[in-house]
Amino acid sequence: MDEKHRQIHNQAVEPTDLKSAENLERIKKKSSADFAKYFEQTYMPPNLKEARRRRKNTTHYVNDFDIPEDMATIGEGRKFLIRTYGCQMNEHDTEVMAGIFEELGYEATDTEADADVILLNTCAIRENAENKVFGEIGHLKPLKQEKPDLIIGVCGCMAQEEAVVNRILQKHQHVDLIFGTHNIHRLPQLLKEAMFSKEMVMEVWSKEGDVIENLPKARKGNIRAWVNIMYGCDKFCTYCIVPYTRGKERSRQPMEVIHEVRDLARKGYKEITLLGQNVNAYGKDLKDNAYRLSHLMDEIRKINIPRVRFTTSHPWDFTDDLIEVLAKGGNLVEHIHLPVQSGNNAILKIMGRNYTRESYLELFYKLKKAIPHASFTTDIIVGYPNETEEQFQETLSLVEECQFDGAYTFIYSPRPGTPAARMEDNVTMEVKKERLQRLNAIVNKHMAASNQKLLGETVEVLVEGVSKKNGDILSGHTRTNKVVNFEGPKSLIGELVEVKITDAKTWSLNGEWIQEVEAAVQ
Repeated sequence: MDEKHRQIHNQAVEPTDLKSAENLERIKKKSSADFAKYFEQTYMPPNLKEARRRRKNTTHYVNDFDIPEDMATIGEGRKFLIRTYGCQMNEHDTEVMAGIFEELGYEATDTEADADVILLNTCAIRENAENKVFGEIGHLKPLKQEKPDLIIGVCGCMAQEEAVVNRILQKHQHVDLIFGTHNIHRLPQLLKEAMFSKEMVMEVWSKEGDVIENLPKARKGNIRAWVNIMYGCDKFCTYCIVPYTRGKERSRQPMEVIHEVRDLARKGYKEITLLGQNVNAYGKDLKDNAYRLSHLMDEIRKINIPRVRFTTSHPWDFTDDLIEVLAKGGNLVEHIHLPVQSGNNAILKIMGRNYTRESYLELFYKLKKAIPHASFTTDIIVGYPNETEEQFQETLSLVEECQFDGAYTFIYSPRPGTPAARMEDNVTMEVKKERLQRLNAIVNKHMAASNQKLLGETVEVLVEGVSKKNGDILSGHTRTNKVVNFEGPKSLIGELVEVKITDAKTWSLNGEWIQEVEAAVQ
């Protein structure tokens, strides 16, 4: 927090010596209006012009994260619960917050009634995700009434939306804590304020966050791991809130990333996914602008870890040198997630995607030629403002041409503060739903056809656990990111095994563990 914001924040709540009688008395006199005033002063609603200027700001790299001495054991005998909504970046943020909680002495729990702190790590991308969060906030109110000392917090991207925070202030005053995506490293201090203030604590910075390198992480499992390589996005697609909630693109230093990957390899992880809101823009903001994602992946390719993925990429930044590195194979898997969003040039233009249908297809075929056995997945939005039936037909024809192995398909919903939210949403919900059904039918047809090609083939599967539908069935992913279910001993979890595909469904594959098949033949 810079000095200006710190002074404003202190007008609402003094962050030091909260246990003193003088400060406790002062804090008790604060009302939600006082905190609302703080929010109005420190929060900047999305502003495209100002956000573009922020790209020129210097990124600060910080390595001095530490647990404050007076918070070192505050979590002993207490439990925390974090509910995560949204993308892989949110999942990774949750791992960091969980790591901080554990450093404070807290223990994780999945049971609301046992928790002393409940955080909702939110997503602002889709309206549906926002509705789920508000439903959960309301659901937690009776628990807060039963346990007045329970701390309920809202963090993540939604916490940086003005309308969201105002709604919480007005209708959900049982929420104790609100903080944004740039403030995660301040969690110990914010918790302390929430514990002692007895009023809603808010800290939402509109400025870009620093890159904090030494934050603890409590990773889920020991098989697959997320590795953040950059934060933020500078693309400013007209429908997307991310550049405002996550800030400008900020790349981690290469050696920090490589050190983290090597550490994961030493610990026996079998797969890592390099993360970024626009992951293949990595390095564009580094000092000499000469080190890019291609260089990073070429170095990671030499590390003894079986599988390396990356997401999410933008077609605009998919360079020839990156394709050349990916074609080397090895631990770089043959799966490319390449969001297209629309197959029509006019819609792509008003989306602000900075590529055309033709240039997307040129890139697609270039990748297909360089990596012949790659699988391709994509993102598509239907019902964008002004989308005509003819324009939607062009999206369908692109899907037919590319024959994607899978697609995340969405109905357009306006996000407050984005340029698209000011456009007339002139496609009816009925039409949007009907288009989505037609799109999904074609996507599913090609998914099923892609899976059928693997019948009788033997594929490498990373066994990640048991099937959600049947605890006696093991489940995992191929290098091309297809789900495979098969019977086998639970001792195979965490291992790479060969599986012969015996049945192909639309969404998954069934198979036989090859070692079992060989044993039966003998």
